Amino acid sequence: MDDRTTNDRGDHRAGVTRAFVTHRNLLFTVAYELLGSAADAEDVLQETWLRWVGVDHETVRDQRAYLVRIATRQALAQLRALGRRRESYVGPWLPEPLLTAPDVAEDVELADSVSMAMLLVLETLTPTERAVFVLREVFDLPYEEIAEAVDKSPAAVRQIAHRARAHVAARRPRAAPSAADNHRTVEAFRRAVETGDLQGLLDVLAPDVVLLTDGGGVVRAALAPVVGAERVAQVLGRISATMALRPTQVNGAPALLVRQGDEIDTVLALRVDDGLITGLYAVRNPDKLSHLDRGTPLSR
Repeated sequence: MDDRTTNDRGDHRAGVTRAFVTHRNLLFTVAYELLGSAADAEDVLQETWLRWVGVDHETVRDQRAYLVRIATRQALAQLRALGRRRESYVGPWLPEPLLTAPDVAEDVELADSVSMAMLLVLETLTPTERAVFVLREVFDLPYEEIAEAVDKSPAAVRQIAHRARAHVAARRPRAAPSAADNHRTVEAFRRAVETGDLQGLLDVLAPDVVLLTDGGGVVRAALAPVVGAERVAQVLGRISATMALRPTQVNGAPALLVRQGDEIDTVLALRVDDGLITGLYAVRNPDKLSHLDRGTPLSR
């Protein structure tokens, strides 16, 4: 084998790797929005890479579209398998929380699409509806590209998109409040929890607030939603005085890291509407807290 052939193969390999690395954050975001799990999204990326290196790249006209197609197909296969697994999940299932940088929150559409509240809405769609909705509404892919990714005709994809859009619109969270309003509400909530101020909690909790707690059957957690300000305040009042609450950004929205010593005990994501907390998502399952030692870059 001459040096020129070796160099050509090296250049080809470098180009293949460069394309994957360029779009990696996008592919992760697609997979995460379809699966609600960073660990499963990483598995999808690995499978996408293995298939990408085996492609005849001279036939690929649009690398981004081709990679998204591979990742979507892998995520759909995972999602169908996960659906069966989640049917036997102990207690409420919540998405795996991700620490996100301020730039995610600044992209309002991206932040909305990865919020805990929205990911739970997406859970009510079929796998194909979820893929079509995410690829169209979040990533603005043409119907023809989506059709190739989900193995449907463009006409069928348009119908699926219309159905999924109506389904989500009836359930999606209201428009996000300003960052300043969010900060004031979250700070008042944090102070009330840390000081055991029951009235302070009632002042920032909406009357019909819902608390979902995900322990995965591994750690103690409520096995059903806790509804109503007084009941939720009573549960939050049990947070130990030895625990520290640190404000952070999770999935593009305000949240609190609840620490017991050096360990993260709970991630508490908050949904704020009109200055009041309407949703609390407490992730306690240790298997879902492994991605909180670093920020996760997301992109569209």
